[in-house]
Amino acid sequence: MDTGGLGGHPRGLTTLFFTEMWERFSYYGMRALLILFMVKTAADGGLGYDTKKAAAIFGTYTMSVYLLSILGGFIADNFIGARRAVLVGGIIIAAGHFTMAINSEVTFFAGLVLIAMGTGLLKPNISTMVGSLYTPADERRDAGFSIFYMGINLGAFLSPLVTGWLAQSAGWKSLLSGWGLNPLHCWHWGFAAAGVGMTLGLIVYVLQRERLAHVGRAPAPEADGSRPWGKLGVVALGSLTLIAAMKACDTYPALVYVLFALQIAAILFFAFKPDTDSKRIAAILVFFFAAEIFWAIFEQTGSTISLFADELTRNEFLGYSFPSSWWQSVNSVWVILLAPVFAYLWIKLGARQPSSPAKFALGLLFVALSFVLMVPAAKLTAEGRVGPMWLVALFFLQTVGEMLLSPVGLSTMTKLAPPRLLGLVMGIWFLAAALGNKLAGVLAGDFKSTNAGELATFFWHQALAVGACTLVLFALVPWVRKLMGGVH
Repeated sequence: MDTGGLGGHPRGLTTLFFTEMWERFSYYGMRALLILFMVKTAADGGLGYDTKKAAAIFGTYTMSVYLLSILGGFIADNFIGARRAVLVGGIIIAAGHFTMAINSEVTFFAGLVLIAMGTGLLKPNISTMVGSLYTPADERRDAGFSIFYMGINLGAFLSPLVTGWLAQSAGWKSLLSGWGLNPLHCWHWGFAAAGVGMTLGLIVYVLQRERLAHVGRAPAPEADGSRPWGKLGVVALGSLTLIAAMKACDTYPALVYVLFALQIAAILFFAFKPDTDSKRIAAILVFFFAAEIFWAIFEQTGSTISLFADELTRNEFLGYSFPSSWWQSVNSVWVILLAPVFAYLWIKLGARQPSSPAKFALGLLFVALSFVLMVPAAKLTAEGRVGPMWLVALFFLQTVGEMLLSPVGLSTMTKLAPPRLLGLVMGIWFLAAALGNKLAGVLAGDFKSTNAGELATFFWHQALAVGACTLVLFALVPWVRKLMGGVH
């Protein structure tokens, strides 16, 4: 047993911790700037897109990151192994950020494509490698994932502070002018900083590669030396088709209702089959539906809430002004503060804690309440910019919802999945996040900062819709528990 690392954990955990921390630094650092850069006019160094177009691009990009994780996992499992997938993915991500550092609309979109492709390779496979460091019975396993998760949030916290300062601060623009450089290109310095973060992660990964020599190896080919190229083509085509289909929601929003109808039909189809596995798949699809709705609100952090922070909030603390993109760090602060609280709560409650479907319903309730909170905040914008505590409270409510749904969902998927379908079920979990991200982009397209009444209605309608889903899920808790067939 490898106990030579931090706190008696395998040495490879430290390597993966810092690699993932810097990868998340790059992802969230760029994401904090993305929609702001798109809606800013050319006079402010941006692309000058309207909110609807910018939100649609944002949603398609964040959806693609999650959808391509299914393809990235398949490539690692069947061709190159997790260890090499993480390296290749990191290189592609860094190339994408540095491409976005070039002041051009073409390089902007090329960079987004590269980052989505690279993240699809890296994201699922680095988590796989963390699990591979431990045997299934190793008591350090859960603690190891908790440490790894803290690295994710540390990177997500630090990155907007760095990239946001480079992209938005008057001090940095003044420095650029003093050096004879165009201050309007400050956004691209932020994108470049995200690339530097990923590069640092790659350096750690390569220098300490011997710690991971025993995990993430490339799989052996079939007995005849072949690889499943045909299946790879099907997975790639399926991923690209789904991305294209969801992108069509930008033009035809009614497709969202078709998507929901298909999901409900699938739940009922499996629920009324007699075998246990089918009923558990129905339960998985209920969780999928709930997670999709949750992410559709939660992931507006980078679009709707980013615009609200930039255009309608007094970004001041103790008399000091700060860039609006710094708000993207607040969720990570709440995660770091609340994660130990929830861990203690579940241990304290033991068998008395809410069931998994009840926790999902509570997660939806808190994310709905976060948008209820924004209704009076939106109305107050008629009198000018609102105070920062509105957004602090919003992020608190959403993070409580995240603590109730995200880690619980991941654990529940692994328990409910039939052994032969575990990989597929984990892909379904990624798909819920992907579709939720795209729906977030579709919804954010209706954000308008110029009319306080319309803005309040915008938040209220979404809160009501999620509130209705919450009530339905609470009512279905006994039925879903029955479908789970004894899994808690």
